[in-house]
Amino acid sequence: MMRPFLTALYKLSGVLAALCILSIAGLVFAQVCLNLVDKLAAGVTGQAIGLTIPSYSDFTGFLLAASTFLGLAYTLREGGHIRVTLVTGLLGATPKRWVEMLVLIIALGMVAYATVYMCLLVIESHEFGDRTSGMVSLPLWLVQSPVAVGLTVLSIALLDELICNLKGLPASYDGKGENLLNE
Repeated sequence: MMRPFLTALYKLSGVLAALCILSIAGLVFAQVCLNLVDKLAAGVTGQAIGLTIPSYSDFTGFLLAASTFLGLAYTLREGGHIRVTLVTGLLGATPKRWVEMLVLIIALGMVAYATVYMCLLVIESHEFGDRTSGMVSLPLWLVQSPVAVGLTVLSIALLDELICNLKGLPASYDGKGENLLNE
């Protein structure tokens, strides 16, 4: 019953990350078009119009951070994270499972720590009314929230992997990342 929900959560997070990347491409494309119109106007009239999307570089940076963190859990589940399997590839099934469990526990601890403090930072930014700098000023908590959400979903994914490992089930990423270059 929980598996369809978790799978949908990881996919939703991946879709949101992809939408952020598409938004970056759209903003950059629009700004390049405006720069082209500006150059053409300068060539024809001798004076540039000064067309620009206010704070577009800030927005692309915010979207890049959002896409990075929102995509972490989906990428983990699909085997897209870089894994060094030199040692674990030499181990038998039981020792490999124990090493995977240890790595998952360490990763979960680190990501859960980052998640808690990122969520506290979002709350603090909201309480103090912090805002971004730039021509277009946004509430900072709004910009930080996708990072906190992405870390939360990654924590859930790591806990999910750890539980599967404890049950003796194979990791969701087993065999996926190793074959990326063969496809």
